[in-house]
Amino acid sequence: MTKLVSGFSKLSKNEKIDWLTATYLNGNTTAKNTIKQYWNSNEKLQSLHDDFIENTISNFYLPLGIAPNFDINGTIYTIPMVIEESSVVAAASKAAKFWQTRGGFKAEVVSTEKIGQVHFTYSGTFKDLQAFFNTIKPQILKDSKAITKNMEKRGGGILDIVLVNKTKDLKDYYQLHATFETLDAMGANFINSCLEQFATTLKNEATKLKGNLNVVMSILSNYVPNCIVKASVSCKIEELADKGINAEEFATKFVQAVNIAKVEPYRAVTHNKGIMNGVDAVVLATGNDFRAIEAGVHAYASKNGTYSSLTHAKIENGIFTFWIELPLALGTVGGLTKLHPLVKLALEVLGNPNAKQLMQIVAVAGLAQNFGALRSLTTTGIQEGHMKMHLMNILNQFEATKEEKTIIVEKFKTETVTHSAVVEAINGLRK
Repeated sequence: MTKLVSGFSKLSKNEKIDWLTATYLNGNTTAKNTIKQYWNSNEKLQSLHDDFIENTISNFYLPLGIAPNFDINGTIYTIPMVIEESSVVAAASKAAKFWQTRGGFKAEVVSTEKIGQVHFTYSGTFKDLQAFFNTIKPQILKDSKAITKNMEKRGGGILDIVLVNKTKDLKDYYQLHATFETLDAMGANFINSCLEQFATTLKNEATKLKGNLNVVMSILSNYVPNCIVKASVSCKIEELADKGINAEEFATKFVQAVNIAKVEPYRAVTHNKGIMNGVDAVVLATGNDFRAIEAGVHAYASKNGTYSSLTHAKIENGIFTFWIELPLALGTVGGLTKLHPLVKLALEVLGNPNAKQLMQIVAVAGLAQNFGALRSLTTTGIQEGHMKMHLMNILNQFEATKEEKTIIVEKFKTETVTHSAVVEAINGLRK
């Protein structure tokens, strides 16, 4: 049977599933039932989900959890998190509780500038191009007014447009580098619409130029090094003492662990991945684009020429301080924020924050996650807590009954959880 298909997007959802199962799954009715069992019984809600993307056949569920007790700038938050990895929500909650009695988290938005570029080539001299740009810049801004007027009424819009010479990197390559303020919107559609209008004006006016000008593309950047939020925790070293942990030894090892992630890229990648466990979970729960956030954050981690830690720690005058700086272009209006029912609910749980407040919450989630990971790594080790949370996944893999789960969970309250030990316990019960 050929696997090529024509007019697939025009098929009904059931027809798409029939084709998929017949072509790739040998007509497996169990597979077809699996696909359909994740449909929402509410037809209106299912139709809404079907329209989010193309060629929808079902829904792919991830757990939505909540992490309570986050004191951020004196306000208590319960943070919604969407993630499948064991121990992430538990670690965030534990870190929140730890710092809630030690002054809580402090967070501030440093800047909110976003970036877009028109990429083009030009065969003439830079001097001529610069003079031309200076002449047409007012026209570029004027031609964009129809797009920017509503954003400007709310206090946002185009901040500036500059001509950038990139010919040292690539022959004849230039760009219009534009900066924007998009307020509570992430702003992708607004920025891209503006950029395409810039390109249109540029092309229309280019007949006055000596030399050939060719627009290659117009697109926003997900690298936002001037859209920065900072979050931190701080306390006296002796306040770090907790459940038999020597405060001074813990603080020293903790700072050393952060410093290792600053200079060792192999460690930094895993260190930052742990931060993104917290960041991505909140970004997903609030209907934002976690792929854009990931790309921008990891570029920021490399801004000094080598990949490094996103968090920082120090001991100074008997005070332990731990902080993070992240580039976060987030929105609380537009996109899925008003469409996806659980996104709307998540934002309500957070008190319907504006974009700046959401930036602070997300940064705190990342800092809390990193604190939890480093606390485990420098004391008991990462596996003890992680594997206890992973225990239920192992039991579910072996389709353990409710009774078997009760017995085995009780057993591993006092024993180290490993995959082989859990399998041995299951097999022992079943014998």
